Amino acid sequence: MGARPVQEIVAFCQEIFEDLHFAKAREWKAARPGRKVIGYMPVYVPREIVHAAGMLPLGILGGGADMEVIHGDAYYQSYICRIPRSTIELAITGKLDFVDGMMFPSICDVIRNLSGIWKLLFKDKYVRYFDAPQNFRDEVGGVFYANELRELREGLERLGGRTITDGEIRRSIAVYNENRRWVNRVYDFRAASPWKAPSAEVYLLMRAGMVLPPEEHTLLMREYLAAAEAVDRPMRDNCRVLLTGAFCEQPPLNLIKSLEISGCYIVDDDFMLVHRWLLEEVPVDGDPIWNLSRAFLRHSAQTAAKYEPDMAEKGSYLIDSIRRRGADGVIFAAPSFCDPALLDQPMMIRRLEALKIPYITLKYAENSGQMQPIREQSGTFADSIKLWSAS
Repeated sequence: MGARPVQEIVAFCQEIFEDLHFAKAREWKAARPGRKVIGYMPVYVPREIVHAAGMLPLGILGGGADMEVIHGDAYYQSYICRIPRSTIELAITGKLDFVDGMMFPSICDVIRNLSGIWKLLFKDKYVRYFDAPQNFRDEVGGVFYANELRELREGLERLGGRTITDGEIRRSIAVYNENRRWVNRVYDFRAASPWKAPSAEVYLLMRAGMVLPPEEHTLLMREYLAAAEAVDRPMRDNCRVLLTGAFCEQPPLNLIKSLEISGCYIVDDDFMLVHRWLLEEVPVDGDPIWNLSRAFLRHSAQTAAKYEPDMAEKGSYLIDSIRRRGADGVIFAAPSFCDPALLDQPMMIRRLEALKIPYITLKYAENSGQMQPIREQSGTFADSIKLWSAS
């Protein structure tokens, strides 16, 4: 069978994206007796340990643009983001009935509370709130985080009924190192030639990686890159922007498409940070738990969902990304009521203003329907960048 064209690869990824019953994950579980699936909320969890347990890490990113939320509204007040309500809706309507456990990383208070609600609703399921260190010294935060990793390992051992060896974790670290290499190659390719890799396609490709086993996702990215490089697409006079703030509740796919239609090439973003959280390869020699802990402490991305001990450095990762990707400006796109993103935003804006880097701010919900105002706002932003950069 010959190589698939890029349109066919994207259609495959979109099918996964639209499937709220998670057919691919269900098929993986049914293929071998005893297999288990562990769901996780966005941002970052150590998927290497789940993978080493022989289980499938499954990214749960809410119900998306088209799912009506009825039951979920009974569990949460209206003045918080939508993702916990739509995630509860997925669970209560049986769409997550095949999931054997859920992990809730320390994104914010809302996700912490969601882990408690999950324990009340699904007493027979494995549930873990996965905390992260706020001290980045090896002997303090490193020890704390290594203990968190060991507790996760022990919990998955009890769930799976078998020991997870150091060798298995090392092999899984190698698998995810390879996966991150290809994720970075996709992002590098898009930054270099954004007209050849539209951000809506890259987004769907990364969303597929939240459902597929990492080995399959790596092969899919390799296939996409080869197909995208081969296809002839016109280069447009778009400005280059970096989008930030969308690390948890995801924007509607139409929002991403609208930004590019309006004249903005997205050359970097913080969608699904779990794929890009660790910035360097994790060593495969030595104690794998300690290696994962040190990778988190020393080589992880800066984001509003991660404690930063040095407030003077707030925004430095963003500025480095702007320079590395050659971005002309920044779009702060945050979900409505997202405390981490909206609290960080003024601090990062001050850094941008000091450097005279253009920016705009907008808010969305995962079910936002009206894109015309966003298209007009981003189009005006793109036009102003071109106008002032040319003068």
